[in-house]
Amino acid sequence: MAPADRAAPRALLLTAGLGTRLAPLTYVRAKAAVPINGEPLVCRVIRSLAAGGIRDLVLNLHHRPASIAAVVGDGGSLGVRVRYSWEQPVLGSAGGPRRALPLLVESDDDDFLIVNGDTLTDVDCDALLARHRESEALVTMALIPNPRPQQYGGVVVSSDGWVTGFTRPGAVPAGGTAALHFIGVQAVRARAFAALEDGRPAETVNALYPRLIAENRHSVAAYVSAASFLDIGTPRDCLETSLALGRTEGARLFGARVEIADSAVIARSLLWDDVSIGPQAQLHECIVADGVHIPAGARFERCAIVAAGSRLATADERRDGDLLVKRF
Repeated sequence: MAPADRAAPRALLLTAGLGTRLAPLTYVRAKAAVPINGEPLVCRVIRSLAAGGIRDLVLNLHHRPASIAAVVGDGGSLGVRVRYSWEQPVLGSAGGPRRALPLLVESDDDDFLIVNGDTLTDVDCDALLARHRESEALVTMALIPNPRPQQYGGVVVSSDGWVTGFTRPGAVPAGGTAALHFIGVQAVRARAFAALEDGRPAETVNALYPRLIAENRHSVAAYVSAASFLDIGTPRDCLETSLALGRTEGARLFGARVEIADSAVIARSLLWDDVSIGPQAQLHECIVADGVHIPAGARFERCAIVAAGSRLATADERRDGDLLVKRF
């Protein structure tokens, strides 16, 4: 629930990205539409926000937009109102919010949430908003101790709770203080983005936020907690997160209209919609995307598999008949 003296703010879900690290699965669906233990990621994020009282949402769209709109619609089935902000070209982590401002706020002094569409967290949005409003910051970032410093860039925070800078993966900030990890949820004041040119790509951590901090060291505040964090950045992340959630929620690893031959062996794998598996085929820790037919006797291990169509394989992919395959 939102603090009693303030109405719950609107939220922007960042769902426009290309999802390049999740390829080849994102050749078929937008990253936010990828099923995680049987439910599209974006629906999980929306349900979590709705449970916290955030029920007026904007989703930005660019890559494979129909795959998101088809499962979200107007948000009614998820108990929220959803509107869409279209981007062409994709406008980035700062340009996207700038484009969506007319749908999110009435004035430059209004607050809203920005939520990444590719992570899952149970961060307390009430506490985040309380910190944001108490600090009078332009931006307040939800942070946790960095779970993978070699993989994730860091956020450097002063002893009095203000963000002072950002580090690359594996880098150690001056003074040796461990950088924190941004978990994809932030409270922002519209004024932080209003001066950007609409329709021009722009980034937050790589450009806008360092500029705001240089202008005023109290521009970007930190909200540090022990919130959970699940990344869906790569096919491996997608598989491991689905399997982990399946153990607590009940496994829903196969989609609709899946056909599996009696002699096929499927272990620790995810099958999306309209998948068929031929006789004596074997899959171990694989993700098979919509519309794929695995031929009889085929064997795959730790692979993301999509229908190839006319697409050429990249350097880390291979063609296998009518399939495009990437090991992970």
